[in-house]
Amino acid sequence: MNKYYITTAIDYTNDVIHIGHAYQKILADVLARYHRQLGDKTFFLTGTDEHGTTSEQAAKKAGKEPKEFVDEISAKDKEQIDSLNISYDRFIRTTDPDHKELVREFYLKVKSNGDIYKGTYKGLYCVGCESYKTEGEIVDGKCPLHPTRELQSIEEENYFFTWSKYENFLRNHIEENPNFIKPEARKNEMLAFLDQGLRDIAISRQRDKVSWGIPIPNDPKHVFYVWFDALLNYISGAPDFWPASVHILGKDNVRWHALLWPAMLKSAGYPLPKTIYGHGFATIDGQKISKSLGNIIRPTELVKEFGVDGTRHYFLRYGPLTEDTDIKLSTIKDTYNSDLANNLGNLVSRVAKIAESSNFEFPPAKVNIQNPQFAPYHKTLEEFRLNDSVSFVWEKISEANKFIDENRPWEQEGESLKQTLEHLVVKINEIASLLKPFLPKTAEKIEKQFKGPKISFTEPLFPRI
Repeated sequence: MNKYYITTAIDYTNDVIHIGHAYQKILADVLARYHRQLGDKTFFLTGTDEHGTTSEQAAKKAGKEPKEFVDEISAKDKEQIDSLNISYDRFIRTTDPDHKELVREFYLKVKSNGDIYKGTYKGLYCVGCESYKTEGEIVDGKCPLHPTRELQSIEEENYFFTWSKYENFLRNHIEENPNFIKPEARKNEMLAFLDQGLRDIAISRQRDKVSWGIPIPNDPKHVFYVWFDALLNYISGAPDFWPASVHILGKDNVRWHALLWPAMLKSAGYPLPKTIYGHGFATIDGQKISKSLGNIIRPTELVKEFGVDGTRHYFLRYGPLTEDTDIKLSTIKDTYNSDLANNLGNLVSRVAKIAESSNFEFPPAKVNIQNPQFAPYHKTLEEFRLNDSVSFVWEKISEANKFIDENRPWEQEGESLKQTLEHLVVKINEIASLLKPFLPKTAEKIEKQFKGPKISFTEPLFPRI
């Protein structure tokens, strides 16, 4: 049995997640469900990143202690993720005891390798990114990812990780492993960043500046800087499954996962993840969805209007898999009506009505998902081209609808009608099997309706809206 371990980025607990964060959870959920369907031993990890400046400041603004505040946000994040039918195996929190213990152990391994030293950092810091900024990253005096936030000028004593030591190692690993960073544009961005040269990175904050964090072993005046804490969730969350098969995350986090994380792992003696996939941003009216900009859409809002699978379908077929994608509610509605109500829903309803009135019995459905005819579907999933996988399924749906229009089963009877219906029932069961990773609730409804021997008409899968 193959082992498959997939993770998403974990989300800051300064506020409840929006659909931009949840998109990567949908992507990861599809891959996890797909590998379970193949029979792989699969583990899917997601969760919340609860330490650091953003959470501490948000808690203070709310008049609450940090732990009380992050408990509330973490629970609400989980509700948002659950609303999308995300099948994670663990929802990790960086306040979990096993995670905090792993962070301390990992740090000591890196330190014993001679890769930790104490120094002084002087420069600009973006609280929104929880990262120090170089001059080349600043546009008009602002962080381009958080233009409403003021950059902080910081000078303080920190512990540093010798990131620069691993520059050549990282470049060689990226060039020798073409699947390490996906898509290709992200890989090129990381190589370009390496060309500028790496500088050692601060991995702690003084506790009198940021108190909400895991204390540095043997020096409680310092707490771990968020990345040296947060990235380790991928090991602490499922130690028996490491290394990860793939990390799914937004493109703004690729640098930390593709350059800092592998260097940390190399230093501590851990194997590296196989693939890091950085998707684009979902935008609204051309702007990145942002807590600081206030243009938030929560997953639960979309689910209420378009249903779980209606929401999943739109983002899987038309979301920012490689490039940024602008979201309009009117477009989601149009897609729902055309793809789901008219195309898939109409196919299922038409065949079910005719099958019920025919009173025929149908053999039990047996779908071989490994059938060579589905090879393009498997290939696109393995290459993380999930939108193309969905399009493949919709081609099958269109073919079945075309078959109905050409053969006009409502005009047939007897053996001719039975053969036509048997063909369509097989095709619909195949479609349901292919849909399982993408639209699991819908696939389950179709399979239940078309499992045979009798097929009955039920309410439409996707009523028009």
